[in-house]
Amino acid sequence: MTMFRMTLIAGAVLAAGAVQAADVKTINGAGATFPYPIYAKWAEAYNNASGVKLNYQSIGSGGGIKQIKAGTVDFGATDDPMKGKDLSEIGLVQFPAIMGGVVPVVNVVGVEAGKLKLDQATLADIYLGKITKWNDAKIAALNPGMNLPEKMISVVRRSDGSGTTALFTNYLAKISPEWKEKVGAGKAVNWPVGMGGKGNEGVASYVKQIDGAIGYVEYAYAKQNKLAHVSLKNKDGNYVLPDGETFAAAAANADWKSEPGYGVVLTDQAGAQAWPITGASFILVYKEPKSCAQTEAALKFFDYAFKNGSKLALGLDYVPMPANVVQQIEATWAEEIKCPGVSAYKK
Repeated sequence: MTMFRMTLIAGAVLAAGAVQAADVKTINGAGATFPYPIYAKWAEAYNNASGVKLNYQSIGSGGGIKQIKAGTVDFGATDDPMKGKDLSEIGLVQFPAIMGGVVPVVNVVGVEAGKLKLDQATLADIYLGKITKWNDAKIAALNPGMNLPEKMISVVRRSDGSGTTALFTNYLAKISPEWKEKVGAGKAVNWPVGMGGKGNEGVASYVKQIDGAIGYVEYAYAKQNKLAHVSLKNKDGNYVLPDGETFAAAAANADWKSEPGYGVVLTDQAGAQAWPITGASFILVYKEPKSCAQTEAALKFFDYAFKNGSKLALGLDYVPMPANVVQQIEATWAEEIKCPGVSAYKK
């Protein structure tokens, strides 16, 4: 799928805490496709609360990091949090904006959403290329009575540097020693099998088109494209379905301050209802931005989203950042982002 741009125009100056920074009319951001559906909804709501235009390029986490490093955007977005050392060297502040889940999705005739069960080893073996047919004995054993076709499995994965891939491969590396040794985890890996789609959009499109396909996408893309997600066995041994409640269960005990830049990875968390492939999407801005007005405007947007966007997030089965974490994030903005010597964040 070709790269696309989203442009959302705001309307009149406004109420409910959204105050336009200086005379900024456009905020520029780029990166992760994982949060694109909720960023679009937030921007639509912001349409009635500010006079600012949001120009967000949904190009993948790798692209977002490259663009913020190059200084071509006001903020970058990544689902694979940068390490503290790298943040310090570049002079970036990182904070989580939203949480959600990555879900395996399938296109198998007769298999409805949530009906196909996969455990940890079986999912890993499919992506290792060791299980190649849908009626394989290992899949059949997990799904007694299900009419599974003798059809080749078409594995779909990302072709671009992707935070969604980082979450997915981080999970596979945790639950499969063979995957950890042979493939590892990261935004881009040397895939044993599969065809690549660009962005969550590209993977969703391939899975929808190809009979016998399996892929992984952020949950909102599965819903929007009416793709059949699987039921996945979690760390506690329970088969769970993806939704806002199971994502929240995985994030319930997260210690956000335990990692520099709030860089907590939420895969394979304990909990009876925890969805195994849960993660946050992060925003990157400079500690000493070249344009204070642009950075201030970007912070105002996320401040508005934190305070007014929870209902929209829940409607798409994302998990809003908890109020106490938002307070920590805004304290970080006030303490660390200077323009120059004066905080770029103004409540």
